[in-house]
Amino acid sequence: MHRTSDFDYELPPSLIAQHPLPDRAASRLLVLQRVGGAIRHAQFRDLVDLVAPEDVLVLNGSRVIPARLRGTRVPGRGARGPGGAAEVLLVRALPDGTWLGMGHPGGKLKPGRRVAFGDDSAVEIVAMLGGGLRRVKFVGALDAGATLAKYGEMPLPPYIRRPPRPDDRERYQTVYAVHDGSVAAPTAGLHFTRHLLEHVRARGTAVAMLDLHIGPGTFKPVEVENLADHPLHAEAYAVSEEAAATINQRREAGGRTWAVGTTVVRALEACADERGAIRAATGETSLFIHPPYPFRTVDRLLTNFHLPRSTLLMLVCAFGGYEHVMRAYRDAIAQGYRFYSYGDAMAIM
Repeated sequence: MHRTSDFDYELPPSLIAQHPLPDRAASRLLVLQRVGGAIRHAQFRDLVDLVAPEDVLVLNGSRVIPARLRGTRVPGRGARGPGGAAEVLLVRALPDGTWLGMGHPGGKLKPGRRVAFGDDSAVEIVAMLGGGLRRVKFVGALDAGATLAKYGEMPLPPYIRRPPRPDDRERYQTVYAVHDGSVAAPTAGLHFTRHLLEHVRARGTAVAMLDLHIGPGTFKPVEVENLADHPLHAEAYAVSEEAAATINQRREAGGRTWAVGTTVVRALEACADERGAIRAATGETSLFIHPPYPFRTVDRLLTNFHLPRSTLLMLVCAFGGYEHVMRAYRDAIAQGYRFYSYGDAMAIM
């Protein structure tokens, strides 16, 4: 049985990609064989030759929202002078009109406290929910949508050590993103251009879309040694009747299911039956995939390189084999691959 420390590795900081490449599809692609662990090095554009005409490529169509709001704490009664800086990261809207969010500095953002973003927008902390999460409500003239449009920043991950730039609104977003809801990009999809997707379709490969709205828990390292003790934040997903039918038809005809990203893996495995057939569904999943795990429906995985001790690396190791994947990571480091969100990719076949 694996423990969290088994998923640690040393990464030179210089290999953490701070900017996207000018051309999305110019990334490198490490190709790993699940059986035998053979590794070869390619370019992302070579994916067209790896995906067979009878296969199905499954994409996550969730859009990243400009969820990071930087503001000022509103002083309480009797306080003098302006409040200090504060930050709120929205996670998702709740049915009652409030939002799930995270706040910094955590000790200052307790129920009843407010954070203002200019003169026309503010949030009030309604409740503490544990795990760093809070329930917040908008109390200014602007509602959530208008506040995000005016004040929101793209929520670049913490390992990108620079402020967001205007072009991040486009580049920290897949070209096929449709439905707002994520606070992190499904990064395996960042390498696709519209031309590359057209090329894949032209060869006969089916393309199916689902949604899994990514929450901030995707970046949270596992801090307990026993994997069973790590709680995973639930994330909303939706798999349509059309997508389920396309995936099932291709698999029944002998094609393979390619998951573009760990988010697609989790959504598909959450709604697959014991035979691997996909059921159309809408809901939330907190499925934590780590070795050993019996995959029911995913045959191929396209993914980026992930943080040490992260649930994403654990999922990749479950799919590709722990020894194979960790050796591939060591090889990628030796070969100078670019890591994490704006970095290079891996195909596990």
